[in-house]
Amino acid sequence: MTKQIKLAEIVPDHLFGKRLDQVLAEMFPDYSRSRIKEWILADWVQINGQLCNTPREKLLGGESVLIQAELPDDERFEAEPIELNIVYEDEHIMVINKPAGLVVHPGAGNADGTLLNALLHHCPSIAEVPRAGIVHRLDKDTTGLMVIAKTIPAQTHLVEAMQEREITREYEAICHGTMTAGGTVDEPIGRHPTKRTHMAVTSSGRPAVTHYRVMEKFRAHTRLRLRLETGRTHQIRVHMTYINYPLVGDPVYAGRPRPPRKADEALLTVLRGFKRQALHAAMLRLAHPITSEILEWHAPIPDDMVQLTLALREDTEIHGLDFA
Repeated sequence: MTKQIKLAEIVPDHLFGKRLDQVLAEMFPDYSRSRIKEWILADWVQINGQLCNTPREKLLGGESVLIQAELPDDERFEAEPIELNIVYEDEHIMVINKPAGLVVHPGAGNADGTLLNALLHHCPSIAEVPRAGIVHRLDKDTTGLMVIAKTIPAQTHLVEAMQEREITREYEAICHGTMTAGGTVDEPIGRHPTKRTHMAVTSSGRPAVTHYRVMEKFRAHTRLRLRLETGRTHQIRVHMTYINYPLVGDPVYAGRPRPPRKADEALLTVLRGFKRQALHAAMLRLAHPITSEILEWHAPIPDDMVQLTLALREDTEIHGLDFA
């Protein structure tokens, strides 16, 4: 299903000499630049009564613009009273601390009980925003900070900020193996060639950059701080596996558990019981999409990762770093 929209304006004189796609993006900020470009290429834009399908065409100012476009109707999902841990909220955006186990968006096998359903209950007007304002995602069992747009203008600005790498996201993780130093993984990520639900480093993938530094070393594990430049599906999990430091508990990419030699039963119990990837979105920094104020939030490390860290630290204190 689609809905029709009609936009009519006169090009302001101060936009003299700018390209059509730039002019329309400035005139109609409620819509993303990529969507406006799609409209131009689809012959849905008229300038002075004539179809114009060339995004790079220069305008002089004073032209009449008419856009008659179609927008896909978002599938309607049910609002559900699911508790949210809201870190910040104003009339434009919301920042939440997502728990493990909460799926972000309905999909195959998860028709309800998702973050999207919770957002519709908490803020019914968000139903008018594409994807209920969800700008970026966290995997089901990754915890931590996410920003949500409550209005279309806020979403448009946040999506563009994400694309321009103007939003800073830092994570904490615990991986298998003892790293000697931090570094950067700059490898493209795409669908796995044979396992269609998995991602992988592949030459045909999209650019992906992950920076990481060592926070604490254990006998056979490392606690990391990571920063994303890009936001590919499973990016940290795939990149850490690629350099042979998969995340503890990752059911997809880590393979079988690898406890240190002669680990006591307490540590083995914690490692066996850790059934999700040890990954937490700990810090989020961005310019507010409406006021441009720089805002920053921090989410405490969840209890299961704290207990895992304590168990690994105790094991290291008993045996020493050199005893692998």
